[in-house]
Amino acid sequence: MLLLLLLQVSICLAQTSKPAPSNIRGAQYPQITSDSRAIFKMRAPDAVKVQLDLGRKYDMTKNSEGFWEVTTDSLTEGFHYYSLIIDGVAVADPASETFYGMSRMASGIEVPFKGDDYYAVKDVPHGDIRIKRYYSEVLKSWRTFYMYTPAGYDQNTTQKYPVLYILHGGGEDQRGWATQGKTDLIIDNMVAAKKAVPMIVVMMDGNIPSRGFGEEALNTFEKELKESVIPFVEKNYRVKTDANSRALAGLSMGGMQTLGAGLKNTQMFAYLGVFSSGWWANQPDLSNPQYEYMKNNAATINKNLKQFWIAMGGKEDIAYQNCKIMLGKFDEMKIKYSYSEYPGGHAWPVWRNNLYNFAQLLFK
Repeated sequence: MLLLLLLQVSICLAQTSKPAPSNIRGAQYPQITSDSRAIFKMRAPDAVKVQLDLGRKYDMTKNSEGFWEVTTDSLTEGFHYYSLIIDGVAVADPASETFYGMSRMASGIEVPFKGDDYYAVKDVPHGDIRIKRYYSEVLKSWRTFYMYTPAGYDQNTTQKYPVLYILHGGGEDQRGWATQGKTDLIIDNMVAAKKAVPMIVVMMDGNIPSRGFGEEALNTFEKELKESVIPFVEKNYRVKTDANSRALAGLSMGGMQTLGAGLKNTQMFAYLGVFSSGWWANQPDLSNPQYEYMKNNAATINKNLKQFWIAMGGKEDIAYQNCKIMLGKFDEMKIKYSYSEYPGGHAWPVWRNNLYNFAQLLFK
């Protein structure tokens, strides 16, 4: 009887669940169980077929009240994009917050885990996320960037701050690091714990209209960064303007933009961070000129960079092999770099952790 009671208690505990922290206000579903599964439940009485697309597709079943339900397998930590597929049409879940990712608005679910304390909301001084419009003479259009300013920026009117320029991945935009990335909470907590110095973080839009992703797009991005964004920031905000007070970093597509613009401008940036990225091994027309430049300028690159920090999401990261091939090239050229891995693949939990570790190295 005692063993039976213990078994019943353990089953009950395994089935406890609560609304996901990424739900809209008052929404009870989706829910996260204590063993990191997710329970989805939505009302669509006239639908014929409903699926959940969460990296893999789950068929949902309809109960007698017209609610469609499904419970997933155990999910990995942190943030996941997802969609509901209702009679063949992918839509955002009205019960979840939505995020710009996968080149469209999608739902997102946050899976809490032990160790996510570094981006929790704490009783520490908090900075601000600002949204700023500017006119780009390079692209001949109005653009927007997001900016984090540290706690005390508006009060400390004579203090100047170093700047981290940080870039999103493909299918995302300048909102990514502010929302999915939780940049403000990560930096707030690190500064309060004296793990990082107070800094400004500029989250720019790396999308270059009508240019795809090749040499032309890389060159245009570099011009936009150097001729539009940096001059605007340095004219309108209290920032330091020397190379030792500038850092450039990015994930995936943004990592390649960091490689392309950063390594050619080490006189401007003393810190480079490349997350889940690497030159494509199957596109030598794009990568070979980059390697040739690095080979011819290896001494300057090594001299100017205080940190060339490269990180991957483990072997399950889709950029893993490209990165490994690239690092082999760096070794041949004797380019100095630091390498780090955090398991989780090509996903925001990895990139949040990358920011947390990279930011500790900056401006010291």
